[in-house]
Amino acid sequence: MEVVMIIVIGCLFAGATYLMLSKSLLRIIIGTGLLSHGAHLLLLTMGGLKKGAPPLLGVQAEQYVDPVPQALILTAIVISFGVTAFLLVLAYRSYQEIGTDNIEQMRGKEDHD
Repeated sequence: MEVVMIIVIGCLFAGATYLMLSKSLLRIIIGTGLLSHGAHLLLLTMGGLKKGAPPLLGVQAEQYVDPVPQALILTAIVISFGVTAFLLVLAYRSYQEIGTDNIEQMRGKEDHD
């Protein structure tokens, strides 16, 4: 199962890198979302894909699942959602002001002679 997760994580990182290197602001935002999803899966895989009971008081089991990677991933999901929402609002506002989402056209024409 870990090998499948590693392949999926690699595909997410490759897709995110490709999208983040484009000139469209919306593609860059989607690329950061894919990169964060890949990081979440990486944390989950590195924490170990174990089967076991939840670590609750009163539950008797032979194996327990480690809750720390799950807590880290949950925190990272909330942070990435906030960053993605901020980037989407920023992109929408810049599209309203400038009229394009092309990064090259947003730079403007400055002469450095």
